Amino acid sequence: MPALVLLGAQWGDEGKGKATDLLGGSVDYVVRFQGGNNAGHTVVVGDQKYALHLLPSGILSPTCTPVIGNGVVVDPSVLLSELAGLNERGVDTSKLLISGNAHLITPYHTEVDKVTERFLGKRKIGTTGRGIGPTYADKINRVGIRVQDLFDESILLQKVEASLDFKNQVLAKLYNRRSIKPEQVVENLLGYADQLRDYVCDTTLVLNNALDDGKVVLFEGGQGTLLDVDHGTYPFVTSSNPTAGGACTGAGVGPTRINRVIGILKAYTTRVGAGPFPTELFDADGEALRTIGGEKGVTTGRDRRCGWFDAVIARYATRVNGLTDFFLTKLDVLTGWERIPVCVAYEIDGKRVEELPYSQTDFHHAKPIYEFLPGWSEDITKAKTFADLPKNAQGYVKALEEMSGAPISAIGVGPGRDETIQINSFLD
Repeated sequence: MPALVLLGAQWGDEGKGKATDLLGGSVDYVVRFQGGNNAGHTVVVGDQKYALHLLPSGILSPTCTPVIGNGVVVDPSVLLSELAGLNERGVDTSKLLISGNAHLITPYHTEVDKVTERFLGKRKIGTTGRGIGPTYADKINRVGIRVQDLFDESILLQKVEASLDFKNQVLAKLYNRRSIKPEQVVENLLGYADQLRDYVCDTTLVLNNALDDGKVVLFEGGQGTLLDVDHGTYPFVTSSNPTAGGACTGAGVGPTRINRVIGILKAYTTRVGAGPFPTELFDADGEALRTIGGEKGVTTGRDRRCGWFDAVIARYATRVNGLTDFFLTKLDVLTGWERIPVCVAYEIDGKRVEELPYSQTDFHHAKPIYEFLPGWSEDITKAKTFADLPKNAQGYVKALEEMSGAPISAIGVGPGRDETIQINSFLD
């Protein structure tokens, strides 16, 4: 049975939650393998809308075991609040598993994140201010706090003291903030220990045993390919690896166990936060995409920047992730345009460039080269098969598939769980 990686093929917010939920009934485990509560998934089930930030989307499926892997950074207060909100709505969250090796976001991580971003001024990255970056920095600097540390007060205090030795000097001397007392942090964190204890286990062992037993495991990335700390538009990126390789390190499974890698693409492009965006629109078309598409960040509440589809980015995502399939979302948003521009290449210093430039400078100066495809005016939200789509909508999908380098195996034609056209099974 397959192990699948499902990830964003643009700058995030592509609709990964819907794609994961679509597979939920056929999947035994859904694993978040990186990021934290800076990611957001919206899943619509019937007339109910669920906004998930830290929890895997599979938590909404009664037959699925949701897993938070070792590559995730966990804010315990956010996690428990999200669990409580789902419980109040009748969702069973008791099957959740959390890796003991996942790192904890503490109050001092969020404090450092916020003051650092303010200090950067016009050079700010556009972080969510939720402590994600500082937590990953502590992980790499080997002064991080892991979930398992909640269950050993002595080790927890030692690690918090080690982490705060330097941070307190920075907070006081550079940012004119009060020092943070380690004992207060430890007391705060210990308050979560009993509430989380039953969820925590060796998730790497669980997942590898599940694959050995023929179970279907879906690895779910947050953010998107162009926000990857290694392969994204650095420095305007997240602090982890939402690309396919991150699934292996962030969940503790070997790359030979992965069968399919599915990239989620919007039928246009959006981005939240700062950084280059070649097809960004600042006109009525951009505002229409934002309004019709409901383009507001699930986690941040910020308006998303909107632009036309960028095939250069799609090809890049195919290459660095080894994509086997695409799930194209929000095709319905494009209904009503007489013709639809698609970016097929860039102009950089007077030259045509068809692959994403490795140079940050070149990408900042990239100008989109467009081809125009005929649009459609028919309502497509009731379409159940590819043949039900208007011919021009079919042509648009086929053109994107050819430009992007991997087959489009599913198409979102509306926000609802059942408003999806399945062309090829992801589970074959």
